[in-house]
Amino acid sequence: MPLPLFCKTSFRSTLIATCLVVGLGIGMAGTASAEAPMPQAHSDGLGAAVTDTVITAKVKAKLMAEDSLKKTDIKVITTNGVVTLSGSASSSEAKSVAEAATKLVDGVKSVDNTLKTPGSSHAVAKTKRVVSDSWITTKVKSGLLADNISKGVDVSVKTLHGVVVLKGALANQDAIDHVKDVAAKVKGVKSVDTSALTIAGK
Repeated sequence: MPLPLFCKTSFRSTLIATCLVVGLGIGMAGTASAEAPMPQAHSDGLGAAVTDTVITAKVKAKLMAEDSLKKTDIKVITTNGVVTLSGSASSSEAKSVAEAATKLVDGVKSVDNTLKTPGSSHAVAKTKRVVSDSWITTKVKSGLLADNISKGVDVSVKTLHGVVVLKGALANQDAIDHVKDVAAKVKGVKSVDTSALTIAGK
C-alpha cells in the first residue's frame, strides 16, 4: 500500500535533516581537530636550565660531603655546564678541594673558581710587589755594573712600588744624569729618584 503524500514529504525532510546534522558534526569535528594545538616540546633553553639546576644541586651536595669544606661559605652557580664557585674558603687547600670535587660531578664542563681565602688578595699583591721591586733593583744594579761609564761607581739602589731611589756620590752632573738614564731603561721602572745623589767634593 503506497504511503500518503504527506508521509513521503515528512520522511524526506527527516532524512535531509539527519544528513545535515551528521555532516555538520563531521565538519565541526574536523575543524576542532585542525585547530587543536599540538603539544609543544620543551625548548633547549628550558632543558638547559633544568640540567644546570640539577648540576648545581649535585655540586652543593658533593661539597657538603667533604670534611675539609665544613668551614667554608661557598655559593654555586651553573650556566650551560660551567660551574662558578664564589664566596670564601678556609684555606688555599680547601679552595683546591672544592674545585676538584666540583669537577667530579657529572655534567660539569669546567669550573670557574673565584673562592677567596683569608688574606689572599692582600698577601698576593704584597708578594708580587716585593718580587717585582727586588727584580727591578737587581736589574738596575746589573745595568750600572755593565755600563762602561757607570762601572765602578758607588751607588746604592732601592726600589719601592716601581720607583728607583739612587743614592751616592758621583763625579759630576753628567754622571748623575747618565745613571738615571740607565735605571730608567729597566723594564718595570716607573720613575727614578736622584735626589740622594751628590757631586763629590761639593
